[in-house]
Amino acid sequence: MGIQERERKMYRPLRRAGLEVIPNAVPAGTMPIVLGYGREDVVGGFSHPYTTPRLVKRLNEDWYDLAVSTGLLDHRREFLVMLPRDTMTSAFWLHDMHWSHRPPPTAWTRVRLLDRWDIMGRGAASFLGVHAGHPGFGMMALDSSVYLSCSTGETGVDVTAVSRPDRSENVLRQLEWYAQWDHPRNEELRERIAVWLAGRSPANSSGGPCPAAPDQQPR
Repeated sequence: MGIQERERKMYRPLRRAGLEVIPNAVPAGTMPIVLGYGREDVVGGFSHPYTTPRLVKRLNEDWYDLAVSTGLLDHRREFLVMLPRDTMTSAFWLHDMHWSHRPPPTAWTRVRLLDRWDIMGRGAASFLGVHAGHPGFGMMALDSSVYLSCSTGETGVDVTAVSRPDRSENVLRQLEWYAQWDHPRNEELRERIAVWLAGRSPANSSGGPCPAAPDQQPR
């Protein structure tokens, strides 16, 4: 995968949405995915029907308020967002996610929120949703202290904040099940989850800072 191709197809659209990609900078020990959280793990969120006046503006405002109040952004306004590991346009990624028998693998990528941004508009029209006003994404703080899930439903947009997903019994139980699920569609992710579960230590579980490590880029 060429750096220039990834810049053109992925990084540039995200930058137009106000997200600067920081390559090869995902903290070591970051859980590969968040699954199966319960109500007791939720610490905030919001919902807006598609009929909400000035929907994109309202979604952006509420996303930022939630991101700040829950600690998604660090002092440099950096956080993690789930993106495809392969180089592709957002249109191809969206198509493969919904229609392919083997959806493209995803991984965390470190990003910085710029002064001018539009997560729910331009962002949702690239890799953070279906189109403007119809976002869908996963985001996590660099220290794994909070996870933000955004889903586009039949009638509106739902955003949920989950506290300490890396310590949640619900999430850990789901990851343990997933790591044992023998299915060709999940083999690559299953292996990454198994490695993360095996590598968990008291230091990592305590939520202390982890040294930086390369992004999980395709090899």
